[in-house]
Amino acid sequence: MSIEKELQARSESKCELCSATDSLGVYEVPPTSNGSADECVLLCEACRQQIEDPEKMDVHHWHCLNDSMWTQVPAVQVMAWRMLKRLSAEGWARDLLDMLYLEDKTQTWAEATGEGTTNENTAKRADCNGVPLAAGDTVTLIKDLVVKGGGFTAKRGTAVRNISLVQDEPEQIEGRVNGMLIVILTKFIKKAK
Repeated sequence: MSIEKELQARSESKCELCSATDSLGVYEVPPTSNGSADECVLLCEACRQQIEDPEKMDVHHWHCLNDSMWTQVPAVQVMAWRMLKRLSAEGWARDLLDMLYLEDKTQTWAEATGEGTTNENTAKRADCNGVPLAAGDTVTLIKDLVVKGGGFTAKRGTAVRNISLVQDEPEQIEGRVNGMLIVILTKFIKKAK
């Protein structure tokens, strides 16, 4: 039996990510694939284009992962994890990613291409004006922020020096205000000049 026939039987002739039935083809899951059905998925053209070219990403298309991520097929789990990582700026995608459990071997495979690594996330960190942020930067608060558990309000205009980036949370940074380490949303800061 050919790989395509095996994949069609496994997926009931549907895209294994979005369940579309048109323009289906075999996709070998990177970084290495021996070409077996276990290391391939059956994808529609829309999914394949968005996987191969992130510029064509249609966020709404990927709500389908809410269903496909629960498969028992490791190759499909890997692709679901990678796409959710790409979409981790979206709240719904972060929530699904938090629920998705992968066996250790499958998790290692999913991370093998560097999808969703710290470098990718730090490149997307930006202040309220879209200016990129890096660890060690100084930022200024643009709004009064009540510090929960701190018993004080961090005032607008306060400089926060030597910030650190929160791993896997591109919308958050950490910094010291009044000697207390706090988490601050990037939408409430601007990079100091």
